[in-house]
Amino acid sequence: MSVKGKREESEKRKHVIKRSFLTAFPKTIPIMTGFLFLGMSYGLYMKVSGFFFVYPLCMSMVIFGGSLEFVAVTMLLGSFAPLQTFVMALMIQARHLFYGITLLEKYKGTGWKKPYLIFGMCDESFSINCSTEVPEGADTGWFYFFVTLLNQFYWVAGATLGGILGSFLTFNTEGLDFVMTAMFVVIFLEQWLKEKKHYTALIGVLASAVCLLVFGADSFLIPTMACILCLLTVFRKPIEKAGGLS
Repeated sequence: MSVKGKREESEKRKHVIKRSFLTAFPKTIPIMTGFLFLGMSYGLYMKVSGFFFVYPLCMSMVIFGGSLEFVAVTMLLGSFAPLQTFVMALMIQARHLFYGITLLEKYKGTGWKKPYLIFGMCDESFSINCSTEVPEGADTGWFYFFVTLLNQFYWVAGATLGGILGSFLTFNTEGLDFVMTAMFVVIFLEQWLKEKKHYTALIGVLASAVCLLVFGADSFLIPTMACILCLLTVFRKPIEKAGGLS
């Protein structure tokens, strides 16, 4: 290929990448508003829990799992329990296994981007990448990449900013750790409103209550999640038949 041909090919490639970015960015704007706010809450939570802002910066870059990152604060402050931590992380993020299966075909042929697309997948990126028809002139691989990268950037920026601002707070931050409880309550309420029936929510509440009584407040979470998983597996067909799953 001639020098002119190589130059034209390079310009065309740059145009495709730019087009892919400009297509991806507007799709992520609603995510940006939510991630910046929630990320700042996480950064502040880390700061009032005694961690320097570098911790939320690094954790949001490496873990990139909102619910898990909030829970990880408690794990870091607790006793050393690697097996319990691994099981907890697996249970919280297990839904990503099904996300990955769904995206096998879409992520095929994305080359060097694929490892990052797998690592950076979150609920919001999954939703955008699954539902968006990439327009002509944009590259699907680059579109998926920019959606994933932008969403993680919003979360990392929010978490880091929250950790930094937490250093300048002069008012009493006691009770700020309730943000994690509030987040899970909101998730529960959203799921409750989305379901036609409330069998799965009731299973979760009852399993939590029983395990809390049996195992105590310090050790009930993993048994609860295991019970919920087993009960949903056993009663999946009756629940689906009754319309208990949306």
